[in-house]
This record gives sequence, structure tokens and C-alpha cells, in this order.
Amino acid sequence: MTSDDAAHPDGDLAAHRAAIDALDREILARLNERARHAQAIGALKGRAGAYRPEREAQVVARLHGQNAGPLPNGAVTGVFREIMSACRALEQTLRVGYLGPAGTFSHAAVGKQFGSFVEAVPFATIDEIFRAVDSGRTDFAVVPVENSTEGAVGRTLDLMCTTDLAVCGEIKLRVAQNLLSNAAGLAAVTRVYSHGQSLAQCVQWLAQHLPGVPRIAVASNAEAARLAAAEAGAAAIAGENAGAIYGLATLAPHIEDEPNNTTRFWVLGRQQPAPSGRDETSLVMSCPNRPGAVYALLEPIARHGVSMSRIESRPARTGLWEYLFFIDLVGHRDDAPVAAAIAELAGKAPFLKLLGSYPAATD
Repeated sequence: MTSDDAAHPDGDLAAHRAAIDALDREILARLNERARHAQAIGALKGRAGAYRPEREAQVVARLHGQNAGPLPNGAVTGVFREIMSACRALEQTLRVGYLGPAGTFSHAAVGKQFGSFVEAVPFATIDEIFRAVDSGRTDFAVVPVENSTEGAVGRTLDLMCTTDLAVCGEIKLRVAQNLLSNAAGLAAVTRVYSHGQSLAQCVQWLAQHLPGVPRIAVASNAEAARLAAAEAGAAAIAGENAGAIYGLATLAPHIEDEPNNTTRFWVLGRQQPAPSGRDETSLVMSCPNRPGAVYALLEPIARHGVSMSRIESRPARTGLWEYLFFIDLVGHRDDAPVAAAIAELAGKAPFLKLLGSYPAATD
């Protein structure tokens, strides 16, 4: 008998544990029953592909609506992401490319969207990620597209103009930056490694707590953690996962200047997801260089009652002072208002490319 058992002579503790054991047996039986249905669906689909982002989004939305607690919706989402990942793997083990090495925020985004039962494949650059999924070496790619503090990831947007891949999913990852090191304390830190964007996201904290300490930009936060683990006095700004992988202690948690710092990722593949009920559509278009041209292109979006959640301009690389506009619309390309707005834009814009319609991320 444990001390806990002795403190509950009425047997309440034992009764609760017995109830949990019985529920665990029932949950296991139900999970395997679910898995058998997933296998049957996979056999009926044939080669249609195991990953259905719109279906998985609908499952999560339905569970949120039915959740009576005490588990919060975030915990329910995490549990069922893993259940769907395990069931999906019975049909197909997906290969998903990401910006590596292991331990980056991109790596964490793969886990958040696909669960643990995939083969996550690291690549050194965004260009390599695009090439891998374009050539079929991976089934999908996860690429960063924007950060709430530092703005758009230009290389991702540039490559979306030339690829045949489509955006088929969206991930929003809360970015918690931590100072990781094997140094005894802040006073022993002689240099700080991190990705350039992460250094920029922590500039005020660094100025206050480590003034004068050199900041060295490297290819990724995980690479920063690797270097910090190998060099005395070195520290890295990275996520907790990188610290666990490279055996670093957390000298200071949550050092980002903006507490709601979030990075948005796109899932790229060759799918065109059907409407999920809560979708976004991304497109890129050019604009004639004349007065009122931008207004003329945006006016059909408002007239058809479509909300625009984001607009970003990028140099077009076709001439001096020519720009492309990346736009996110609320809704699916098959929704009548969105379809009407896009059709009208196609007749006005010199260049228009639909990047994809996909389930909006669950915040």
C-alpha cells in the first residue's frame, strides 16, 4: 500500500484507478476499431492518398464543438492528431520535408500538423525542400511563409511563383524563444548563436541582459543549439525541442520581445483539398503600373463580399519598381463568392496564379 492509498482509507483512490483502467481498455478497443475503419477507407480509396487535410480539419472542428471538458480543446487536438497520424500510417507512411536540422521550429510544425507517425526529412534550404517534393522524394513539404513579428519569408513567396505545387494546408506555431547553454549562468555567456529572425525577435531582451555579447546568425536555431553544445561559453536562442536534442539547459525561457510571436507555415503538395467549412485561398497577381490599378484589382474582392485576410507585395524581378501582390482570401476557391471574385481578377490582372485553397489553421 502506498502513502497515497493510506491517506484514502475509504477506497476512493482505488475506485478511481480501477475506473481509469477500465476506460483505458475501452479506449484501446475503440482505437483499434477506428483503425480498422481507416484501413477499410484506405482500401476503397486505392491510390488516392492517405492525407486528407480537409477531412482532418473537419474532425478537429467537430471534436471542439462536442468537447465538454475538462480537457481543453488544445489537448483534444493534440491527442486526436496523433490518433489520425497512427491510423494514416497504417495506409501510408508519409515523407514530409522541412527546414532542418532536427529541432527547428519547422520540425515542430511538421509534428503539429502530421503527428509523430510520419518520416520527417530535414533539408538545409527552402529551395531544397521545394525540389524534394517537386521531384517526388517527399510527399509533402512544410515551409515558413511569415512571422507575426518579422514579416514574410521572401524566398518561400518567390518560389511559389514558379512551382507547380499547391498550398494544401496551413500551420500556425506559437514561437517560444529560449536561451539555451551549458554555461553556468548569463555571466558566463560569451556569444549567442541563432537564426537571424530569432535574433531579431529577441533584440530587446539581448540588449538588456547580454549587452555587448556577440550575436552570430547561423542557418537555423537547431544549428545554433549544436554549436552551443560544442563550444564553452556559447549559447543558442532556440526552442525547447532543440535543447532536448542537443543536451542544453535553459538559462532563460520565453525571451522573445513579442509574447504572441507566431510563425505561419504552408503545407505544400499536389493535392487540391475540397472545402472543409473553414478555408483560406491564396493567390499571387501582378498589377499594371498606372494610377488606381491596385484599387481596381481589389475592388471585385470587396464587391463579391469576400474578406481579405492578408496582402503582401514583393518585387516582381521582371523590371524596376514592378511588384507582385500575394493575397489571402477567406473561403474556398469553390465557394461561389470566391470563385466569382477570382474569375473577375483573372480578367484584369496581367498575371494571376492561384496558389491553393486549404483548411485554415486552428489557432
